[in-house]
Amino acid sequence: MPLQSDITINYEKFDPASISSATLSFNQKLQNTMAKIPRWYEIGAGTYRALRRSGRTPLPAPILSPTARNFALPSRDPQRSIPCRLLEPQTGKPQAVFMHIHGGGWVLSDEESSDVYLQTLADTCGLLCLSVGYRLAPEFPFPAATEDCYDVAEWLVDNAQAKFGCPLTFVGGESAGANLAVLTMLHLAHSSVVRYANFRFLGLLGHYGTYSLQWSASMKNFKKDPPLVLDEDIMTNFREAYLPGLTADEFVSPKISPLFADLATVNLPPAFFTCGTEDCLLDDSVFMSVKWMMAGGEAIIRIYPGSPHGYIMFPEDTHENVTVALRDLQMFVRAKMAREEKSTPTL
Repeated sequence: MPLQSDITINYEKFDPASISSATLSFNQKLQNTMAKIPRWYEIGAGTYRALRRSGRTPLPAPILSPTARNFALPSRDPQRSIPCRLLEPQTGKPQAVFMHIHGGGWVLSDEESSDVYLQTLADTCGLLCLSVGYRLAPEFPFPAATEDCYDVAEWLVDNAQAKFGCPLTFVGGESAGANLAVLTMLHLAHSSVVRYANFRFLGLLGHYGTYSLQWSASMKNFKKDPPLVLDEDIMTNFREAYLPGLTADEFVSPKISPLFADLATVNLPPAFFTCGTEDCLLDDSVFMSVKWMMAGGEAIIRIYPGSPHGYIMFPEDTHENVTVALRDLQMFVRAKMAREEKSTPTL
């Protein structure tokens, strides 16, 4: 038998020939939209947020679920609460809580930006999805976003079962939200409070995450004109808004860039990572998943040929890979919930 690598890659997923004509056309439409609008840092975060809400940016406008409800949780600051949004299964009672952290470069979007995606998860997996409205940069730079996520996580560990009838089991997010999700898991694991340090998620869900604030090769080499949703210049401006005044050495702090955390010291939950091949953050997802496995954690990474940044937020009928990715995600979540149910002793 010939010598084999201990780490293997399905190269076909990364082959440009694997990108369908439908996905190429989809991406071209997104680039055409990018060509017509200014960058967020040229017009200000507030103005660009309004453009996104109205559907005038590449990502789809939020469609609010009529059954979702807003919910506020206490923060570490006595005079301030953290806005959240709850989405429950339309039939049946939820079996578990998913703490969702939205993307947007720590600058854009909010807890109402992901209703369609979260309602799908709620309905297909029996989850109560709680989306966190953490404070945004540049108005509130680091560590505001992380603090809000940590406060929500601690509250859910303590109160989810009593408040919602089911425990906190999953944490995850997209892009900057995936970064915050991993940091939240690490925060609990390293807590001096025993009940937080002993808590373990059933799974972590990370879509096209920013796991390093020091840019990788895929960020440097991803050049599209006009940009395809995201590129190095846009990401660098997000970073400057989120981490003003920090140095390059500080960018790789484990409290900012989880790729640089010592994962081997943590009892890692199973993780599900995804990314499209037409995304400047591709290296982040691949590297993070391999690091997870190197530290002894269970990790699955799924790569979708041609999918751009933000792909899972699009309606299923607009981009072919959304249906495939949602199916993969649902399989992962259901498997972890089934495993937990089997391991729970009956009284």
